[in-house]
Amino acid sequence: MKPFTQLWADCSLSAVLAGAIAVVVSLAGPSVLVFQAAHAAGFSPALISSWLGAIAFGSGLIGLTLSLRYRAPVVAAWSTPGAALLVSMLPGHTPGQAVAAYLTAALIVGVIGISGVFDLLMRRLPASISAAMLAGILFRFGAELFTSINADPLLVLAMLAAYLAMRRIKPRYAVLAALLLGLALLAGQGRLHWPSSPLAWTTPVWVAPVWSWGTALNLGVPLALVALTGQYLPGMAVLNASGYTLPARPVVAGNALVSLLLAPFGGHGVNPAAITAAICTGPEAHPDPTRRYIAGVACGLLYMLVGLASGTLALLFAAVPKTWVAALSGVALFGAIGNGLAGAVHDERQREAALITFLLTASGMHFLGLGAAFWGIVAGVAAYALQHLHWRRLWRLARAAG
Repeated sequence: MKPFTQLWADCSLSAVLAGAIAVVVSLAGPSVLVFQAAHAAGFSPALISSWLGAIAFGSGLIGLTLSLRYRAPVVAAWSTPGAALLVSMLPGHTPGQAVAAYLTAALIVGVIGISGVFDLLMRRLPASISAAMLAGILFRFGAELFTSINADPLLVLAMLAAYLAMRRIKPRYAVLAALLLGLALLAGQGRLHWPSSPLAWTTPVWVAPVWSWGTALNLGVPLALVALTGQYLPGMAVLNASGYTLPARPVVAGNALVSLLLAPFGGHGVNPAAITAAICTGPEAHPDPTRRYIAGVACGLLYMLVGLASGTLALLFAAVPKTWVAALSGVALFGAIGNGLAGAVHDERQREAALITFLLTASGMHFLGLGAAFWGIVAGVAAYALQHLHWRRLWRLARAAG
């Protein structure tokens, strides 16, 4: 079967919808951090539009390419912890210095990816700990569905009821039912606030890098570190926990290359997604795992469209209240959260280590500038090692080798 014919045969409404929801969740949340960081640094509106356009288009390009190449729902996104870091650290730096830091971070990530160190790490990571980290990352989004009830009870409860009812009738379209009913309620209440400005295409703004050791060390290295620990590690773990064992080297290297190319246009970096990837890798995208790659393809194409008209399209996603986004992302992630919890407790020998990973990751704590996902992995692996490694045998081997 020809590639396009196969693509069309594998296409499904549920997978396309999963890709669209992933884009909605990204634009409704992490994109706000980009605007905050850019405004804090005093960047011009043209550069802000170029920045958002670069990371959206780059995320779509690499996600689309890898999804088609590996027939897996690979979703890329801009570095959310990186954007959060820039909110506090970007002020005081010129656009040229920022671009130099972005290039430094992309080079560091690329070298680590090509060296194979990241592949080795992913192969050694116990499956239950990966699943527990996935569940811990997504826990907040599931919980926000219910905490939003206090702020918007009619909307949230109606969307939840629509999801549960459709799960009994047509499970593949349960998320779509929640989405449509939510929009219908908002329209009936007059709560959809569409922007009045016309569609405007993104105009790329080229910024030449201004190099300095201080900027590279103080901004570039932290950006690379938070991307690797806060995005690459959980992003690859999400794919592995869902049964997609992709080689990490081309994924890391490909994202680093795209980040290098887009940095002069203001893009602070693209990387494997974690939260939005879980929307596309779960059974809600399609019951057949071999056909879920369509969700990654749809997400990539929509990201590229957003990148071409970043300013106006970002406003479209601001037309809906946050409670709608919280309810939609919550029901869309039910399956992924359930699969993560099931994988975490499946192996009794790894259960306590996985529980530690889940609780620490779900806590959202930060320590020494690193996020909960990183420390969840570290604590889970340490707990597993303490419980199951043969320390006396290792000590005897070490003494014999010495």
